[in-house]
Amino acid sequence: MAEKKLDVETRIEKVWERRDEFLALNPAGTVPVLEVPSGPVLSNSSAITEYLEEVHTEPGLLGRDPASRAETRRLVGWFDEKFHYEVTELLVYEKITKRLLSLGEPNSAAIRAGNTNIHVHMDYIAWLSEDRRWLGGDDFSLADIAAAAHLSCIDYLGDVPWDEHGRAKDWYARVKSRPSFRGILGDHIPGYPPPKQYADLDF
Repeated sequence: MAEKKLDVETRIEKVWERRDEFLALNPAGTVPVLEVPSGPVLSNSSAITEYLEEVHTEPGLLGRDPASRAETRRLVGWFDEKFHYEVTELLVYEKITKRLLSLGEPNSAAIRAGNTNIHVHMDYIAWLSEDRRWLGGDDFSLADIAAAAHLSCIDYLGDVPWDEHGRAKDWYARVKSRPSFRGILGDHIPGYPPPKQYADLDF
């Protein structure tokens, strides 16, 4: 929405509380949910971004032709599904979510798996950016947003091995420099500050 210069009021929803008012908006009880003034209530990140692409067409974030749009959707799926299950869920859940919900000590085996798995994805980002300006092609797209959103969560923990993946680091530095990304870098979890390089545009 920041890329499209759309104003939005964000709210924190503690989904584990399963508030009736929130479940009325999204019976699945998950975020994100977008309430459009005088319009629909939308849930699921893909449904929301597809809606915004159709209603607010400029700048386009899916691609200029069917092939590039298919590639963007494929990569969004890669990061929202494969990266999420192999890295984000293992590290963020174990290190942050468990702590916030008082669910016990982190599972060290899960953390080791997440720290191992991330290297495959960093190599893939590097491979994609060898012949492309951005992950999905020549234009900045939802593929870059999805990848950077997951990496920002891991970077907040200080668990992204940037020094071992220079090409991926260069790509992420360009994403961090976009005005739309600065609001994300300013978000902090109370009692859990990020490492110093987290919001540093030059790492």
